[in-house]
Amino acid sequence: MPSRGRDNFRRPGRASLVGLAATLCRRGLPPALLALASGTALAFTVTINQGTRAIYLQIGNGTSSGLFDNGVLPTNNTTINKVSVAVPGNAVGNGTAQAMTTDSTASNSFWDGFAFCNLPTQLYIGGFYRTPGNGNGTISVTASVPVALADTAGDTIPFSQISWTSSGNADGNAAQPFPAGTFPAGGSRTIGQIGQNQWAESCWTFSYLNTVIAPGGSYTGRVTYTLVAP
Repeated sequence: MPSRGRDNFRRPGRASLVGLAATLCRRGLPPALLALASGTALAFTVTINQGTRAIYLQIGNGTSSGLFDNGVLPTNNTTINKVSVAVPGNAVGNGTAQAMTTDSTASNSFWDGFAFCNLPTQLYIGGFYRTPGNGNGTISVTASVPVALADTAGDTIPFSQISWTSSGNADGNAAQPFPAGTFPAGGSRTIGQIGQNQWAESCWTFSYLNTVIAPGGSYTGRVTYTLVAP
């Protein structure tokens, strides 16, 4: 096992894990809002040169009976976490970005239990790409995004009104495997990569850009995140 140092090395992964794809939900809260989800971070190096082929993706809550660092396998978690914000009526569309919060309870790394994200302002995102032997390949995590969030009256807010920053406790200024970005107004975009035989994780902090004037209501939408290995 390798040396560790969250500030210095990209956070890689560990032995055999189960394959899993994750989806995320956004829900908006009144008076005129939205919701989102995602994240990313990095830390230390772990050498893995044995074990079965597997991939794992976690956004928000995950399930495991222990730390992956101890060889424990994760299991599928069907929870769809939400990120939301309530925009005051007198601030709607004024261009002042509104901080969003999550209902996720995942703050610690599933790799080693480190207190990595800060709730409720950050959403955890992490994953693993395991292959037998060594290698330097990567696989991408993609997000499938609806054109807009909508309320029950049919009013809409473009998904491009949602952006995020990326960090992680003790990461300093290290580059993130799941970097900052903004959702497109529909379609698909790559939101990060996981290196072969590495564990990668980040913490996303979401904002509603608040540059459109929309009728009061509760706007919701869901983004689906996918990790596929060749």
